[in-house]
Amino acid sequence: MVNGVEIRCEEKGSCPAGCHLCHHQAMMGGVSGRGHNGNSRSGEQPPPVPVLLEVSRVVPLYSLVQDNVTKEAFKSATMSSYWCAGKGDVIDNWCRCDLSAFSKDGLPNCSPLRQPILRLAPYLEPSSTMVALEWMDVEPLIGCKVSDYIIQHKRVEDPSEAEVYTGEVLSLMDDLFSGLGSSCVVAGRRTGDHPHSVLYSVVFKCLEPDSLYKFTLYAVDSRGSHSESSFVSVRTSCPMVDDSRAEEIADKVYNLYNGYTSGKEQQMAYNTLMEISPPLLYRVQHHYNSHYEKFGDFVWRSEDELGPRKANLILHRVEKISHYCRSLLRSTHIQSRTDTMAYVYCRSEEGRPPSNMWHGSLHESRTMCMEKLISVQRNTYSNTKLR
Repeated sequence: MVNGVEIRCEEKGSCPAGCHLCHHQAMMGGVSGRGHNGNSRSGEQPPPVPVLLEVSRVVPLYSLVQDNVTKEAFKSATMSSYWCAGKGDVIDNWCRCDLSAFSKDGLPNCSPLRQPILRLAPYLEPSSTMVALEWMDVEPLIGCKVSDYIIQHKRVEDPSEAEVYTGEVLSLMDDLFSGLGSSCVVAGRRTGDHPHSVLYSVVFKCLEPDSLYKFTLYAVDSRGSHSESSFVSVRTSCPMVDDSRAEEIADKVYNLYNGYTSGKEQQMAYNTLMEISPPLLYRVQHHYNSHYEKFGDFVWRSEDELGPRKANLILHRVEKISHYCRSLLRSTHIQSRTDTMAYVYCRSEEGRPPSNMWHGSLHESRTMCMEKLISVQRNTYSNTKLR
């Protein structure tokens, strides 16, 4: 129903000045002009006394009309204006559009589909491989019925990745709730903070570290119309690094470079440095130079022992690390920690008709949901020893 509000105000005493239900009652009396320079404060008016406003009656606006015929006409017009953009009539919980309220593609548009607002989920800070997103359901109580949400994610930073990673378009119902999509993406649904509100969430678990992603979301109604899209761009955090292992490898490479070097030792050092991940290699170089630079820095010793070609192949591997992550990898201390996060995981209990058929509301689908836990690994960077 469309609620009008009749407000009767009465004084209820004082309340905090920050309360949004209060207004400050004006006080009588003048203020000395000298009070503004601080020379005299005796003439300043006292702080205003707040007065609490109480809403004492909330009724549908058209119920204030006495004549029954006028009341029904007013009710119909108000409902049409609120739910059907004034271009149709409310029938039960849907809008019957006027003949003039159809789009170019022949679909009724008197009940426009609202734009869902995609946002980062507050319960999970983006990690090196995981990002959690959420949005409020945009289906109104009366009008269009949301049958699906479509979410796309794409790595957008490196053009050279386009052929390898072109992004993925996922249907909330057909791919995620059905269980037919990748296990790297899980979706959930739960009740929001207000009655009749629904909050959807999606967790991406297999993203690339130190990468910029763009996530795009739009709603689809039961007639096949699409809402406007909303998007979120987020960079995943720097790759995980085992600092103890990096220091061990730096010591091993130093011993191979500075012992009796034969072809076997050189090949062993080369294989070791080519097998580890680029962030770990960058950290190995940091530890090597921190401890053994007086015997020659890592780049010079690698070129001297392995030759310029092999040394260049090794050093080329760290070029894709961002400047931000390089600065973190040069920290004095890096420690690892594991956080445990709870998320909602849902599965549909029924199938859907073929995709070329119109669907009903998502609210009508039977979905089984449960809360699960997932471990999230993070690095902590510091220039002082952490406890």
